[in-house]
Amino acid sequence: MIGFLFVVSFLGLFALVPLRKIMIIDYKLIYPSGTATAHLINGFHTPQGAKLARKQSPWIARLQGVHIDCLDTGDGLYNFVKVLLRTVTSLVAAARKGRTSTLPPVAYGGYVLVAVISIVTVPHIFPQLKWYYILVAYVFAPILAFCNAYGCGLTDWSLASTYGKLAIFTIGAWAGASHGGVLAGLAACGVMMSIVSTAADLMQDFKTGYMTLASPRSMFVSQVIGTAMGCVIAPCVFWLFFKAFKDIGLSGSEYPAPYAIVYRNMAILGVDGFGSLPKHCLTLCFVFFAAAIVINLIRDLVPQKVARFIPLPMAMAIPFYIGSYFAIDMCVGSLILFVWEMVDKAKADAFGPAVASGLICGDGLWTLPQSVLSLAKVQPPICMKFLSRQINDKVDTYIATIS
Repeated sequence: MIGFLFVVSFLGLFALVPLRKIMIIDYKLIYPSGTATAHLINGFHTPQGAKLARKQSPWIARLQGVHIDCLDTGDGLYNFVKVLLRTVTSLVAAARKGRTSTLPPVAYGGYVLVAVISIVTVPHIFPQLKWYYILVAYVFAPILAFCNAYGCGLTDWSLASTYGKLAIFTIGAWAGASHGGVLAGLAACGVMMSIVSTAADLMQDFKTGYMTLASPRSMFVSQVIGTAMGCVIAPCVFWLFFKAFKDIGLSGSEYPAPYAIVYRNMAILGVDGFGSLPKHCLTLCFVFFAAAIVINLIRDLVPQKVARFIPLPMAMAIPFYIGSYFAIDMCVGSLILFVWEMVDKAKADAFGPAVASGLICGDGLWTLPQSVLSLAKVQPPICMKFLSRQINDKVDTYIATIS
């Protein structure tokens, strides 16, 4: 497993490096986690920021504690084409002026080199995943990595698992059940998720580096080191769980690993091809894919004062994928910031990033005590369940009979 991670995890680091300036400077993508980290670093390491940070710290302490896949892909693909054209134009202009960046050549060469090593190596680890499956996956991987990084820049939510499921269905259907399509689809899912996830993480780091005036090369090297550490640590942690709990992954056990069952069942369905999908599923996919492209095209053609009222398909798709609570959180936060700016714009501009940083950091840090409570088998004291009117009437009738 360590060897597999080493040959597939570094591709995502090279995939989007040439597009970093366009995505961060030209597109002005926010990358909320990277921005929050940069604000905290700048706040505590500048004379003005240190003074402001002393005022912000109490606020941070108090306030600690983002068929839709096609809409995402359509939006990301449209912007990928735009960025690709802009990148080619800028590279031609830079070549004419004799100016080149040090990272893009490394990115191009690194992607090709790691891809070749991976294409040769992975089939020996998973024989069902043929070399030409991997080659096709690596051709489309930068496009999907861009879609994921673009969505992450807007919403701070990585949809790596979504693109992994896409790989399950396509590679699994291509291989077929008789040629190990289930295992091939699952292995391809791991390859695709590694690429698109690390690409989005690196772009978050580039955003932090841009706002803290750090060298892109330093950020890239740091990400490479962190990825290498993860390739060793993650399998070791899994091995500890695997040895300590003999029933891990089984339904009803202490660690049932529900996502493993879900992905396996998806791979089993995937080998049957499009016939396993629900009725009209492909039609809906094509409709939303085209709708995302049309909406983006309209945004680019109308004046800016009108375009700002047209929603982004990528942002619209996120709540459908993860639930409405995310959209509600975004609306509540936007409303609070809007009212704050109406009352005192100067303080809102000064303390808004600190409040956002505190909320993001607090939400992330809560996963640690949440994990401790889960390991201690602490159950919530209240469990709420919403029933339909018919079921509710039956419950009321039953309660009336026993009382």
